[in-house]
Amino acid sequence: MSARLPHRIVFANEKGGTGKSTTAVHIAIALAYRGARVAAIDLDPRQRTMARYLENRVETAARRQIALPHAACRVYEGDIEGLEALVAEVGSGADYVVFDTPGRDDPLARHAATEADTLVTPMNDSFVDFDLIGQVEGETFKVKRLSFYAELIWEARLKRSRATIEQQRRQMDWVVVRNRTGHVEARNMARIEQALTELSKRVGFRVAQGLSERVIYRELFPSGLTLLDKGQLGELGTSHLVARQELRELVKSLALPEFIPPQPRLELA
Repeated sequence: MSARLPHRIVFANEKGGTGKSTTAVHIAIALAYRGARVAAIDLDPRQRTMARYLENRVETAARRQIALPHAACRVYEGDIEGLEALVAEVGSGADYVVFDTPGRDDPLARHAATEADTLVTPMNDSFVDFDLIGQVEGETFKVKRLSFYAELIWEARLKRSRATIEQQRRQMDWVVVRNRTGHVEARNMARIEQALTELSKRVGFRVAQGLSERVIYRELFPSGLTLLDKGQLGELGTSHLVARQELRELVKSLALPEFIPPQPRLELA
């Protein structure tokens, strides 16, 4: 991949509290463990969650005097032209550029989403979150219309289709990731799954199972460690091992393009 443009993975959702930044960091580190060269751009200068997470990781590596796979992160606030200049800078020699966007409507977030090669939209399993991409009828839970966000991505994908050959870029792959499903009532989950399946056929996104609601994700933030850093986490319980398997399955579900790693892959299991 190094001879081509880096693959843009954009985590975007115009709503907070979906585990977007946590998922973005874990995917970035999972790719780094595979030997990929990963750059990261945090487009939320107020929260800086991804940037802070990765800064904590650098500090932990220095304090413990250990080597940890990493993704260099830059925080950006400016215009679209400046963002593209930054992408060109940090993406030089990178296999992937991972973007974390704010949980609100934002011009840079919109631009990043429409330019994504892989767009990841995490959502909680609730119709409050589902409303971001589509509205359902109150009695039957049938999808009655697309949301503004879904229409925006639909139009961006159509535009990308027309420009794919000219720009030698991939088609956009849109993946809706169902996060924080641990405490959702079964009937509600079934209704959401039905609505997502219906809407995915209309809009063209894929659905992937994401990360369950677990305390460990909040506990890992201060150290910058991830579930993949098994040598640094001490003894893990069954719940943590299940969480690691969820992460492995999510990475597989994203079906990201392969590359030739410049160094041996590290163990993910």
